[in-house]
Formats: sequence, C-alpha cells, structure tokens
Amino acid sequence: MLDVALFVSNATRLKAVLEQGPSAHYYTTLVTLISISLLLLVVIGILLVVIARLNLNEVEKQWQLNQLNNAATTLVFITVIINVFITAFGAQKTGFLAARTSRNPL
Repeated sequence: MLDVALFVSNATRLKAVLEQGPSAHYYTTLVTLISISLLLLVVIGILLVVIARLNLNEVEKQWQLNQLNNAATTLVFITVIINVFITAFGAQKTGFLAARTSRNPL
C-alpha cells in the first residue's frame, strides 16, 4: 500500500511541476527524477507480485526468490534516495506564482 501511496504522491508532484511549465526552476530535473521514480515504483510492484506468486517452500526456487528480493530491496532504496532529491528540489509554488494564485484563486 505504501508503494501505491508514493506512486499517487509522485503523480501529483509531476502534475504540479508540469503545470508550472518549463520556466520553473529545476523543471527538467524534477520531471526526470519523478518519471524515474514512477518507473521504479512500477517495476517494484511487478517484482513484488512475482515474488508473492513463487513458492518459497520449493528449494530450487529459494535462490531465485532471494535474488528477486534483493533486487526489490535495492530498487526501494534507490527510489527513496530519488524521492529525497525530489523533495529537496521541491515542486511547490513559490515566489511570484504563489503570491498571484493566493490573491486570485480560480
């Protein structure tokens, strides 16, 4: 469920960045990082489904499950690091745009 929550959060951030347009600070960086994060979240979701479907009690599949689990853990770690950078660069409305929208909301 946390995977889905982060996916929705990143989709919302991507929407905010795209609404600000290419003139926003770090536009390309944020779009790239958010897109990579969304892609990794999809891959992690698929990996978790595959891991859940394999039978851990079959000895011949334990090595494969261990490798898939290690891959999923590594991808989760990378996703966390990417999301730290997304948060650091920010996708909030700041400066002139924030002042304009707060005075004249649509």
